[in-house]
Amino acid sequence: MSGTEDAWLVSPYMIVGTISISIAVYFGVHEKLLELLENNTHLLYRKPSVAYTKLEKLKIEIKLDKYERRIATNLIIPEDIKVSWKDIAGLDHVKKDLLQTVIFPMRHKEKLKGSVLLKPPKGILMYGPPGCGKTLIAKATAKEAQVNFINLDISTIMDKWYGEGGKLATAIFSLATKIQPCIIFIDEIDSLLRTRSSSDHEATSQMKAIFLSKWDGLETDKDCDIVIMGATNRPDDIDSAISRRMPKKIHVHTPNIEQRKAILKLLLSTEDHDIDDRQILKLTEYTDGFSSNDLGELCRDAAAIRLEEMIPADVNNLDNTTPMTFRKMEMMDCLRVAVKMKETKTHIQQTY
Repeated sequence: MSGTEDAWLVSPYMIVGTISISIAVYFGVHEKLLELLENNTHLLYRKPSVAYTKLEKLKIEIKLDKYERRIATNLIIPEDIKVSWKDIAGLDHVKKDLLQTVIFPMRHKEKLKGSVLLKPPKGILMYGPPGCGKTLIAKATAKEAQVNFINLDISTIMDKWYGEGGKLATAIFSLATKIQPCIIFIDEIDSLLRTRSSSDHEATSQMKAIFLSKWDGLETDKDCDIVIMGATNRPDDIDSAISRRMPKKIHVHTPNIEQRKAILKLLLSTEDHDIDDRQILKLTEYTDGFSSNDLGELCRDAAAIRLEEMIPADVNNLDNTTPMTFRKMEMMDCLRVAVKMKETKTHIQQTY
């Protein structure tokens, strides 16, 4: 009887131990299988992953781990960047500054070997109100410099599993090192690297600490061709340690009258219009306080006004094979939209 009692006493511990071992084996094998599948997806489906497809365009044969592949989904090669300096108007002072400090040193590194100081800064912060072209400037800079561009999506390095954020932060710099010369762009950098405080989650603090330590590695490696560009509407919210690592700061402000005139001329040059320089000047004066994005929306809406006169009542039977013939854009089209936008802006300011 005592033997039976001993068996009953031991068996629960054996069951718990067996279950624990089974769980450990399951998760261990599960993790290995997932890694194996992730590393060989292109073999299973006869289709290369997004990361390796982009690397093939670069003609670079390198091996990436799973974290680097995740970051590489944000990689844009120079040939795929659709904007350049000719698409940006009214920011000649910014273009000149970036040409001297970033574009020429990165594109003609060999010509500047004799100087230690003529190297691009490791960090550049562009700040100013929204809609003034900060993201556009970053992409155009990479295009003109002919360097790879990592448009870092904040969600890419945020992970629900503890410790994964730090590994992804490390992967940003390890990937950039493998594909350099490279620009890493972080839009709304204040939301990712805001001022640290004791209330920060431990995982977030760890990720920021790793990001900063890897960034310091760029400073010590003088042959490293990696530049981090950040954009923000709230520069005061950025951590002081981040601000120190971005010594070059560029203020991209709301366009003045001359800049608005240049932007409007560029936008209207893509359409057939009947608006002379005198009318553009009047429109420029009326749109005081408009951002470059506002001016783009103004021209787009003004161009769409012409559709009111052309869209038939029976849209479903419209012949899509024959292109529509539009009349020229007129000053009244632009003015009509500008008045409406200005009224909306005034209403928002008064209400909120």
